[in-house]
Amino acid sequence: MKIGLYFGSFNPVHVAHLIIANHLLNHSDLDKIWFVVSPQNPFKSGKNLLNEYHRLHLVQTAIENDVRMKASNIEFSLPKPSYTSTTLAYLAEKYPEHEFVLIMGSDSFQNLHKWKNADNIINNYEIYIYLRPGFEVDNTLQAKIKIMDAPLLQISATRIREDIKNGKSVRYVLPEAVREEIESGGYYKK
Repeated sequence: MKIGLYFGSFNPVHVAHLIIANHLLNHSDLDKIWFVVSPQNPFKSGKNLLNEYHRLHLVQTAIENDVRMKASNIEFSLPKPSYTSTTLAYLAEKYPEHEFVLIMGSDSFQNLHKWKNADNIINNYEIYIYLRPGFEVDNTLQAKIKIMDAPLLQISATRIREDIKNGKSVRYVLPEAVREEIESGGYYKK
């Protein structure tokens, strides 16, 4: 089975994440997409990060009835901060029957050379890239890439958190069930 690994903080998961995942499942050779919830991204501050189990639950809520998608807590038991190369090695050992592909935005791809063990990732994994405004794909790394013409939506988790904190509506940028969970849990209010 060919599985796309969509890594992220998902703080919170929003409709742009889901639209990209759905687009890739509809318009590529991927069989499934796993949303890999990262407990701590080494490039981001953990200051505004909702607890990883809450974020995992929000992803599970968002994709609840779509059997093509899975919320993965695989990085919760691995050393922190989470390094993609460590996760990939673990997954390859645990699931040798699957072929794993990375899913990332063109903004992340521009920084791939800074990642831990980037050469191992570049040499051993295919990368499906969705374009982000202002970030062209320059494949000087000679990675095995596929550029996916996914819909461009400028929805920011940072903006969503700010809007929640300021008492503004986040309807339509979050799946309704996720919005209800965030509201009932009082997440991002502080």
